[in-house]
Amino acid sequence: MSQYKIIFTGPVGAGKTTAIASISDAPPLLTEALATDSVKIRKSNTTVAMDYGIINVDGGEKIHLYGTPGQERFDFMWNILTMGGVGLILLLDNTRADPFLDMRFFLDAFDSFINETNVAIGITQTDLSQTPSIDNYREQLKQLGINSPVFSVDARVKNDVSLLVQSLLYSLDPGLEENKA
Repeated sequence: MSQYKIIFTGPVGAGKTTAIASISDAPPLLTEALATDSVKIRKSNTTVAMDYGIINVDGGEKIHLYGTPGQERFDFMWNILTMGGVGLILLLDNTRADPFLDMRFFLDAFDSFINETNVAIGITQTDLSQTPSIDNYREQLKQLGINSPVFSVDARVKNDVSLLVQSLLYSLDPGLEENKA
């Protein structure tokens, strides 16, 4: 039985907790606390250690999902959570003041992990803000020399999050789909 570990990261409010909850086959483990700093302007609770969920795949395989805290002051958890991980899902909130700055920050913060694995990027809140566009994100990534899947996702929708997870897995092993047949 194979076990895989995927890490979800991104800024506060990007949808990490929601995404894990929407796709997990078991009730997720959440470590949320009342926000007491500037985060409380965006949301009342925030992840302080991690979120955890699991996807059960045919054949007994399991995909473990770990969500990082979005606040930089909890960055000590980022290295701990990435140990043994097979890839990173970066969620970005399109309504934030500078989502490209957020993207560069998290790509830099997880650079060594991404270089060993890969990253798939999900853009949330595109229903509330259509700019920047997915093509703008792809152009920014191209300028950074990064070739990663980028999708608009609603973190509440299981199929959207599933597509993001599948794109990450396929980018890690392009023959994965062919081996299923």
